[in-house]
Amino acid sequence: MPDDLPESLQAAPIPPRSFKKSDPGLVADFAVEAARLLFDDKCEEVTLLDVRSKSMVCDYIIIGSGTSDRQMASALEHVKQLGHGKGFTAFHVSADDGSTWLLADFVDVVVHLFEPNVRAHYDLETLWGDAPRVEWERPDQRRRDRAGLGG
Repeated sequence: MPDDLPESLQAAPIPPRSFKKSDPGLVADFAVEAARLLFDDKCEEVTLLDVRSKSMVCDYIIIGSGTSDRQMASALEHVKQLGHGKGFTAFHVSADDGSTWLLADFVDVVVHLFEPNVRAHYDLETLWGDAPRVEWERPDQRRRDRAGLGG
């Protein structure tokens, strides 16, 4: 670390992104598998956003809604386990006081799980509205309307 940085920055934790460039294919694979896992764990309205050209912080953002604080915590724990197995250890995990917004930061991928009303309030999809959405569903899960085939 450069010696000319302020002492407070020298002591600050540095996420792994600062040390290495992650393989883009592995990052994309982890993001898709994490979105699928959230769906498998009964999260609703799972959205995967490609923010590589929009954010200097991460490559993908996953947003999902949970049905209860317990279900959301369990789903996030499963994503943490998936990440660990794929070499993406969570750099930071947090929850608001009511466990209505859970977050796991894997540096390249950030996962947000919300209680539906809190999700609507923060509306991250609109904040990142110009970011491309990534199809994450397995081929047998794609709904006809999302595949562009009509109802």
